[in-house]
This record gives sequence, structure tokens and C-alpha cells, in this order.
Amino acid sequence: MNLGSLIKKYRKEKKLTLKVVAEKANVSEGFLSQVENSVSSPSVETLVNICKAMGVNAGDLLNKANGREEIALAHKTEWEDIELPKTGFVTRRFLSPENRSVIDSALLFLAPEKPIPMRKNIKNGQEVLCVLKGAVELVHGDRALELAEGDAIHFYANPARQSIINKGKEIAVVLWVGTL
Repeated sequence: MNLGSLIKKYRKEKKLTLKVVAEKANVSEGFLSQVENSVSSPSVETLVNICKAMGVNAGDLLNKANGREEIALAHKTEWEDIELPKTGFVTRRFLSPENRSVIDSALLFLAPEKPIPMRKNIKNGQEVLCVLKGAVELVHGDRALELAEGDAIHFYANPARQSIINKGKEIAVVLWVGTL
């Protein structure tokens, strides 16, 4: 289990919200969400503050997180536990940055009418989207493609002219895979 997943697991076990832990640790909710979803890595000082905010020993947490991840499983039951910050989206990465070398993958959770930022500095990258719940619009260059639940698409990344937006009235869940 990666560091972010462990932080989230302990926070949920202690029935603490993102907001409460973020305030006690002196970080933003968005940053804490990124840490939990393996998008960002905290500094040692910030990790210690997050652990203190949850009443968890940082050393124990690091020892548990040590080791290469061979398999990353996301159960559908975990979707109900998603807390959307003010940004309106959560990216739940399957593997932490140090365990990604060829592809990156994540579950994307988007609030209605919210876009998700595109990856930057990608050259000749390829991406795959599969809508697991809801509906999204992929804007790719001059095209706008509506994707409904069950639809999947494979395309070359176009970061300067690309966006993904939830066009539905409920949270959309999308499986995303992209080359690094």
C-alpha cells in the first residue's frame, strides 16, 4: 500500500475529514487530497504534521509504506468514500510517483460541470479514458466528444487543446491511463 493510501486509510479509520486534518496539519484540503491520491508527495515536515493531526506515528506509517507496489486494486465500494474538495475533482492514482515508469493510471472523480486539468509537458503521449459512471465530454483540438457510461476512447494527448468535463448532474467516475 502506498503512502497516500495509508494516510487516507488511517484518516477514514479515525473518522476524520479532509478539512479537519488539513487544518490541523496546516495544509490545504486540495493538497491533502493530492497526497492521499498519490498525485503529490509531502515534505518530511508536512508528513509529520499530517500524521500528528491524525494521531499516527509517522515512522510507523513510513515503515508500512516501504516497499514496491506490485498490484494496486481499487474496489468500487471505495467510490462512495470520495470527498470532493473545492476544486470539484479528485484523481486517485493507482501507484505512487516512484512506482510509475511507463504508464500512469488513475480513477478520476469529477463534480458536475467541473473540468479536470490536463497533464503538462507531454509529447507524443497516448491516453485512454473509460467512463465507469456518468457522462463526460472530451474536448480534443477542434472536436468535442460526448462519452457516456461504458464508452471508452484511446487518443494522442493534446495538452494545449484538450479538456475533460463532467457533463452530467452527478459525480462522474472515469478510468484514465496515459503514457509517461
